[in-house]
Amino acid sequence: MLSENELYYSSIHQKRAYYSDKTLLPLVHSRLAKRGRLSNTQYRVSLSLFAYQYVIALDKAVAELNKHEKDVITTDEVDEVIELALDILKRLRRSIPYEESLKRYYANIDNYLSWYTSQRFLSLVAHMPRDGDYKVVKERLITLVEKEFAHRKLNNYNSQRVRDDVTRMSNKMRLLRRLIEHPIVLKEKTTSLGKNMKRATKGVATGLVMVFVTITAIMARDYWGEITASFIVAMSFVYALREIFKDDLRDVLWRWLRKGKPKWRKRYIDPTTNKSVGQKLEWLDYKSLSKLPDRIKAIRKKRVVQREEQIVHYRSEVEMSTSRFMSGYEETRESLMISMRPLTRLMDKGANKVYQVNNGQVTKESVEKRHLLNLIIKEDDHKNEPQYYRWKIVLNRSKIVAIEQIEIPAQPNS
Repeated sequence: MLSENELYYSSIHQKRAYYSDKTLLPLVHSRLAKRGRLSNTQYRVSLSLFAYQYVIALDKAVAELNKHEKDVITTDEVDEVIELALDILKRLRRSIPYEESLKRYYANIDNYLSWYTSQRFLSLVAHMPRDGDYKVVKERLITLVEKEFAHRKLNNYNSQRVRDDVTRMSNKMRLLRRLIEHPIVLKEKTTSLGKNMKRATKGVATGLVMVFVTITAIMARDYWGEITASFIVAMSFVYALREIFKDDLRDVLWRWLRKGKPKWRKRYIDPTTNKSVGQKLEWLDYKSLSKLPDRIKAIRKKRVVQREEQIVHYRSEVEMSTSRFMSGYEETRESLMISMRPLTRLMDKGANKVYQVNNGQVTKESVEKRHLLNLIIKEDDHKNEPQYYRWKIVLNRSKIVAIEQIEIPAQPNS
């Protein structure tokens, strides 16, 4: 089993960025930039936010169409995604700034969005079911991809060498993605809390053990009267016990003193002004089912006893100072990614054998071992009622097999 620290640093990856529901704000800023009424910094942040939110929305829309349970994708579903994507790109391209430095920044954004849109459309073609309106949808998507390629070539966004080398193109687009994220993704500084308390706990534990050893030595000296072989053997045994129980006592004291207290603090820093704009406190520990809130137990619906089940509890509290945000923005959006790789390494190798009767013959099938994870999330903004979400994640040693969102039953009135 992984320790809390190992699980936190190896599995949990986070990113917090500025967010705005005013989708046309960057386009307004573009027009203001043309007239010299907006600073270069504000324009860059605004345009980057526009591109960042477009990419997130496009990913979500394509992922919905690529779901495995969808047997048929209709032209209407694909057309809706295409029209929204093209409409956003058209709006962007109507507001090219006059200033040369801003124009270069715009070109990088437009280059990336054009390429990324093409990639999402091609992934849709690759994962679509091969029935229904597949041929019609495929032809339309490929036509649009070719138009975006012509748009990038017409504007000389990429050299011939880059266009001919898939690796170079991918690396360049990865750098442009970082350019987009730089002014809007907040910098993080993580501090592990309780370091001084841990040192004090270690000192107290060592002191308590030494008091015990000293008292035992005095009592043994009084009992034997002089240093003998028996006295030396007894003291050796006492010092061995000291080494055994010193760390255990330190761990017990540490857990008792830190129980219920946060383990990490993240400070968020604006990448442009380098000012602190907020902080987050984080908790992570293993819990037993009996210590979970009743609402979580009800959502879990534990009908089968899982004797080897481990419950990991992660909690965070965020406090942001909106007065220090970039002008025009009042919200941030957090993306929290959980890597299952450290957990899959702990799973057993091999497969089970299952016997079946098939046409009067007994056959032996090899069945891979799979594990089930229940992911339950509680979101509380302290303004409205808490929202709960639940997913079932099925995975084997090499990959995630399936992710299924479970509908949360309404809480009965008391």
